[in-house]
Amino acid sequence: MTSVNEPLPLPCGQVLPTRIMKAAMSEALGDSTNAPDGRLERLYRTWSEGGYGLLVTGNVMVDRAQLGEPGNVVIEDERDLDALTRWAKSSHDSGVPIWVQLNHPGRQSNPLALGHTPVAPSAVPLNLLGAPTPRELTTEEIGDIIERFANAAAVCETAGFDGVQVHAAHGYLVTQFLSPLTNLRTDEWGGDPQRRMRFLIEVVRRIRSRVSPGFAVSVKLNSADFQRGGFTEDESRDVIAALATEGLDLIEISGGNYESPAMSGSAADSTRAREAYFLDYARTVRDLAGDVPLAVTGGFRSRAGMDEAIDAGDCDVVGIARPTATAPDAAATILTGRAGTLTTHELRYGMRRALGKVVDIKALDGVLNISWHTDQLHRLGAGRQPDLDRGRLATTFALLRRNGLASFRPKRGPRS
Repeated sequence: MTSVNEPLPLPCGQVLPTRIMKAAMSEALGDSTNAPDGRLERLYRTWSEGGYGLLVTGNVMVDRAQLGEPGNVVIEDERDLDALTRWAKSSHDSGVPIWVQLNHPGRQSNPLALGHTPVAPSAVPLNLLGAPTPRELTTEEIGDIIERFANAAAVCETAGFDGVQVHAAHGYLVTQFLSPLTNLRTDEWGGDPQRRMRFLIEVVRRIRSRVSPGFAVSVKLNSADFQRGGFTEDESRDVIAALATEGLDLIEISGGNYESPAMSGSAADSTRAREAYFLDYARTVRDLAGDVPLAVTGGFRSRAGMDEAIDAGDCDVVGIARPTATAPDAAATILTGRAGTLTTHELRYGMRRALGKVVDIKALDGVLNISWHTDQLHRLGAGRQPDLDRGRLATTFALLRRNGLASFRPKRGPRS
């Protein structure tokens, strides 16, 4: 029986010591110049001692002018190489590989940037109150962004990171190219599924051409965006079949976006029916992925569920996120048998009937829980213990202080 405590060899030659991955969460711990600092080093040093086989960072942006949220780390060049090197070393001291998740927000750019116009494949705004209409990217700008991904990956390798993950999920720029709802182009970058996937394929190819064979390259991909007329599971399967020939080392499967957030388990009942939200889909792409290992993130909580998924061959790696914000050693807890199931923490606003008359109360609860988990990451980064008794009021004040007027706009957070 194959279990989560067994090592996993990757195509690039790296070996993950266990099959539990700390999946990406947006830490929002970059300093005022969008560089990593001691808080991220402390946070990842803590996680590196927690039994994980792989640590994936929160989304690191490739363009300083296009941020997903305040506090994003940005890699455009080697100006922060020393700080990036220390960040990588914080995990390596415990022998745990660390990959950087590279991202561009597209139309989901930082709403605090007053007067800023986001960019996207097409001028289609988010279906959310107050969302700005993005400007359609030119062909030249698309080429520049592809190069930015590759350049950031090369800097990551120079800094000592073990790999990168291209974020092609959750409604960010790569996903916007993949979806027919957000990519209305009729040129070489859109018009049919093959041309819509071209941006992702070119990003992967450019990165692979700029890094060494032993440096891991991976993709986080939506199983679907769960929107009528959007990116479907059939289209996602076609993308995985194409990626299988591009020298990848891991494909992580997630789903949804901030208009339909299946990645947090808040979509249809069928999505929530299993412990792992996207495991049924993963089974359908196992053969299509060929020799590329698959990771599934979202909903895994029990050792039994993890081992069952691994042993059945439905996935090769189990990703967990939210539990790691309150139990940094969540993987070790499972692997050593200290607990058979990981616990999660959920907050809900009061006065639900009154609030529900003026806002989407479930969406409001979602923002509250994202902020609560982000607070825990900030505590860990400051060298403090998680505060499991932290309440709604303190969490709401921290949310307002951190993000100001943009607080109740969707953003990337600890969801899985």
